[in-house]
Amino acid sequence: MEQTTTGSYRVLPGRDDDEWLLLDVERGDPTYVPRTPGSDDRATGDRADTTALAPGNRVDATLEWVDGDPHVASYEVVDATRFRFARTTEPMFEAATRCWTDAVERDSGMNSRVTYGTDGEPNGVVYTFAKQPGQRDLFAEFRDGVKPLEPLLVRAAGGREAYDAATGSAKAASDDSTSAEGAPDDAPTPPFETFVVDAVDEPFVAVYIVLDPDGFLAETVRDTYLDAETEGASGGLADRL
Repeated sequence: MEQTTTGSYRVLPGRDDDEWLLLDVERGDPTYVPRTPGSDDRATGDRADTTALAPGNRVDATLEWVDGDPHVASYEVVDATRFRFARTTEPMFEAATRCWTDAVERDSGMNSRVTYGTDGEPNGVVYTFAKQPGQRDLFAEFRDGVKPLEPLLVRAAGGREAYDAATGSAKAASDDSTSAEGAPDDAPTPPFETFVVDAVDEPFVAVYIVLDPDGFLAETVRDTYLDAETEGASGGLADRL
């Protein structure tokens, strides 16, 4: 028996390299689907090529359920934002440590801070969240969709109305109370590049939404936290931000 459903989803890593996790942005429900090339098979149904998707993409998709197993029949990427997840021994960058220091001074477990480039223009928004060792693994919750990043992306874009206008999305995210708090004054439009960084020696997890995914800042974050172990990079961002 076949069933068809449609919705707006944020793409996240699956449980292995052969699947994606599609997180419903309205209800937060998870659906695991195979990463497959496209096919037109009467036995399995039409399947879209999902190999080109990336974590962080937001898609409007149609899912087909064959004998209870879902696959993507068709989709459109409405936001090409990318998510990057890094557990690292590298030092945390200064903007994040300052953000965390402000949170501690206010006796708060969460804080946000807009970062600026050398031209004085906003280039990102950093959030810090207190770790809860022995209770919750926040890094894993962000990666696995238990704690959605959607509200933070909406704030970075200037709020729900601005985000929907920029992406052409008619769907509301699960946090209807999301406002522009924490966003730059002249909010940019997605796609962004979002880094979730867990530095092992720090008591917090940082989420850094970089506004220009093709810019120097995003490249520096990638070099520092994603390529450090493979290319021997060390402390590039921590020393400069």
